[in-house]
Amino acid sequence: MRNFIRGMIPPFMAIGIAVLIGALGMLATGHDPFQAYGALFAGAFGSKVNFANTLANSVPLILSGLGVALSFKAGLFNIGAEGQYWIGSMGAVWIGYSISGLPPMLHVALAFFVGMMLAGLWAGIIPGLAKALVGAHEVITTMMMSYIAIYLSHYMLENGPMMAPGYTPQSPVILPSAQLGMIVERSQLSWGIAVALAAAGLVYGLIYKTTWGFRLRTVGLNPRASRYAGINVSLYMVFALFISGALAGLAGAVQMLGVQHRLYDSFSSGYGYTAIVVALLANNHPFGVILAAVFFAALSTGGQAMQIASGVPAHLTEMISGIIIFLVAAKELGSFLRRKHHGKGNLSPSKGGMKV
Repeated sequence: MRNFIRGMIPPFMAIGIAVLIGALGMLATGHDPFQAYGALFAGAFGSKVNFANTLANSVPLILSGLGVALSFKAGLFNIGAEGQYWIGSMGAVWIGYSISGLPPMLHVALAFFVGMMLAGLWAGIIPGLAKALVGAHEVITTMMMSYIAIYLSHYMLENGPMMAPGYTPQSPVILPSAQLGMIVERSQLSWGIAVALAAAGLVYGLIYKTTWGFRLRTVGLNPRASRYAGINVSLYMVFALFISGALAGLAGAVQMLGVQHRLYDSFSSGYGYTAIVVALLANNHPFGVILAAVFFAALSTGGQAMQIASGVPAHLTEMISGIIIFLVAAKELGSFLRRKHHGKGNLSPSKGGMKV
């Protein structure tokens, strides 16, 4: 816990600096930052419904952010969570409307399972095996697979196998037995929040409380030393990308079953891209992912209220997000340069300076 708190200090500092810069920008343009931020906070947390909608928007960010954070722990840059999110959404929606006669619990569980498996295989087979067998960089392969997934969904919904009768490119509505129940009336908060929180606990236990997680973190820290210690590095790379993709697919499945109830051709979430920022801001810690996801969800939910109440454009929240990304990236770059300098100055394996 002490390490978690210490690791969250830089992200909170980044948030504070970004908020301060945003306030200076408001003052320079003649707006009251206290009024603007007050309206943003009220729009995100000021009522039961607003708070519930903020939590609802955080659910897909938590799940996809957990997937990205897990891949980062293994030293892999899975930036294809957006495509994996689409694959999981398609799989869950297909199960949701095409299979009838199942009890609700079984129907929902089957939709989750299919969405996770398809997205996990989408990340693990081509990007994972390409990385493990020939060293293909996962940034390129996951990005390429993400575009393929997005355009595959367009094909499926534009006069394709998943298009509902009519002229609108959308899937049929999932059956009531596959829909997640709502927790708060007049909001979008479903029992998907419980799934997200449970997933965070399971990922934490997997990473920090199991031998598999220890080896995964070891591979992420030093693949060369891990291979020398007898760890099957290639196997853990494939598994890490598989689980990372499965979590992003679960995010899509939860969103479809809990909020959307059907897949639209114009549907563009952006959750997979925001998940990268969420994982970085959380320092790749599962519980930090929850806090970071709620923060970005609050920016999104409260942005419109801020614009209406104070006249400050809602796009200011995107500027704040960009500043946070810059500050977190600068910190990571500084850490990388310090490690590289230390490695050049001391190459003795016994003193921890062996280069990877």
